[in-house]
Amino acid sequence: MPVAGFEEMWSDLAPIGRAASTGGYRRQPYGTAELECRAWFREQAASRGLRVEDDGNGALLAWWGPDGATGPAVMTGSHLDSVVDGGAFDGPLGVVSALAAYDGLRAAGLRPRRPLGIAVLAEEEGSRFGLACLGSRLATGGIEASAAAALTDPDGVRLDEAMAAAGLDPDLGPAAWVERVGAFVELHVEQGRDLVHRDRAIGMASAIWPHGRYRFDVDGQANHAGATRMEDRRDPMLTFAMTALAANKQARLSGQRATFGRVAVTPNGTNAIPSRVTAWLDARAETEEALADLVAGIERQAADRADRDGTALTVTAESVSGAVAFDPALTARLAHPTEDGPSRAPWPVLPSLAGHDAGVLAAAGVPTAMLFVRNPTGVSHAPDEHAETADCLAGVDALAEVLARLLTADGPTGESTEGAG
Repeated sequence: MPVAGFEEMWSDLAPIGRAASTGGYRRQPYGTAELECRAWFREQAASRGLRVEDDGNGALLAWWGPDGATGPAVMTGSHLDSVVDGGAFDGPLGVVSALAAYDGLRAAGLRPRRPLGIAVLAEEEGSRFGLACLGSRLATGGIEASAAAALTDPDGVRLDEAMAAAGLDPDLGPAAWVERVGAFVELHVEQGRDLVHRDRAIGMASAIWPHGRYRFDVDGQANHAGATRMEDRRDPMLTFAMTALAANKQARLSGQRATFGRVAVTPNGTNAIPSRVTAWLDARAETEEALADLVAGIERQAADRADRDGTALTVTAESVSGAVAFDPALTARLAHPTEDGPSRAPWPVLPSLAGHDAGVLAAAGVPTAMLFVRNPTGVSHAPDEHAETADCLAGVDALAEVLARLLTADGPTGESTEGAG
């Protein structure tokens, strides 16, 4: 099988899981579309002679380890799953770019001093089992295997059951490959317009804001929508409505982010007052203290409203991730060109308000950096997410440059070890 270039690979992958009704992508973990994407990756790796392994947590890892390549590996890659009706670029751009960058390095005759891994990590979005970056959390020991196995999707299917039904052999828990990685670089479409405003195609990440997901359960009393007087109601929908407005107000006043993007109503009948409303809050802030204050403010207003409505409020933190700073020395080295490398201006360094597998690996102690590719719409997690082909190709070149520097340097993170010891 001939090796495909970036545009051909992108064209092959683009139709998989795309919903004709919305133009968005539905590549939920271990569903038909995501499994087709995984098969596509295996075929691409095989066409390049790369050895592919499954880490038991759902990750696929393709390895290049020619003679003389020893020591801590350099790894790149991203994910192939999507949010429901998500965009084409979030995740897949990093995977396709990794394969294309590898092709460029091979064509240039690069002789790596350490192995290269290309990763497809699992359930990054948390769109099926509710926990973002689940595969990387498992691989790094960030969640207990038994707790992860028991996670269920909206249909009640457990994670381990879904993996087995998809033909995988789940072996959940810390993965050996994490110990082999000396540096990880993830390329990702920018989820915002910072690079547009800077008129730059490529940037690097400095840090990830702390963020969390919180479940708000509001219990009331089911009753008839017509026969029940307004003053006799214990309506959880009213409590939730005020809570959603409170989240918007608290986030705007503090300059942070708060979103209720998912709601479940019981019994969900047009002519019935609900007995329960469950809603999930996504909250993000500049600091962990600001995040705690933001959520506390929302919860306080929700509780006050529940008292007025005669409803009961329970708030559960389903996942909370602290601030992550990417390796500052590594980022600074890579952002600036070398004297004998491509002639370019230093890449701008900017924070990320979105979570990534790279952040999980960085928090686990793996030296990590991120590259961003300009998104002219600034939209993400929606069909309008976009990157121009020219910018995508610039991203491939940037990733190839970074990987070449890491693969041929004295140390696995690109630092010189002359005189060490």
